[in-house]
Amino acid sequence: MTASRSDSMGCRGRATGGLPELKVTIESTIPDDRIDMFHLLYEEAFGPLRTKAVARQVLHRSEFREEMIDPRVAKHVARTATGDPIGVTTLTKHLETVPWISPEYFAARYPEHAARDAIYYAGFTLVAPSARQGAAFHAMIKSVVQVLVAERAAVGWDICSYNNTRFSFADSIRAVLDEQEANVEVAVEDSQTYYAARFTGDGATKGG
Repeated sequence: MTASRSDSMGCRGRATGGLPELKVTIESTIPDDRIDMFHLLYEEAFGPLRTKAVARQVLHRSEFREEMIDPRVAKHVARTATGDPIGVTTLTKHLETVPWISPEYFAARYPEHAARDAIYYAGFTLVAPSARQGAAFHAMIKSVVQVLVAERAAVGWDICSYNNTRFSFADSIRAVLDEQEANVEVAVEDSQTYYAARFTGDGATKGG
């Protein structure tokens, strides 16, 4: 049932923030009997965003399971020395598996990469709250970058403003790119502004 594999890139993180040494495996599917454990990790990391971001940031349980069993979506899993998972980053070149983006945009934006089937999207990155300041985030992004460099790929990702402000994810990604000395150009591709109106006073209840 499972098609998980350990990657041979040797992507490891040094022990920081009280964490033991980490290793990253790239797994095409997560076994059914392990999905609940991963979903708990996901909820710990993403659950608070239900009240922090206007756009829906949290996958429904059925959506999460589909991600975990879909072999088109690579799961870069950060594990402690004892094998316990503490982080997951998803990466795919099958952009149709990411329902909130437009694959056509990326094909038009990067035609040469599209011709080589070298356009990727990083769906989500999560780290257990207790490990967020440790090596897991760094190790997973390093693993992803190694894949992208090897394929001279184009890649997209998105970060909600709360995560960017609270945890400086964009700066953290940039730091990994700089450390890997990757020949890469990073640009903000798009933005969307959400509005809300609150009606007050008598005018809100009077009809015409």
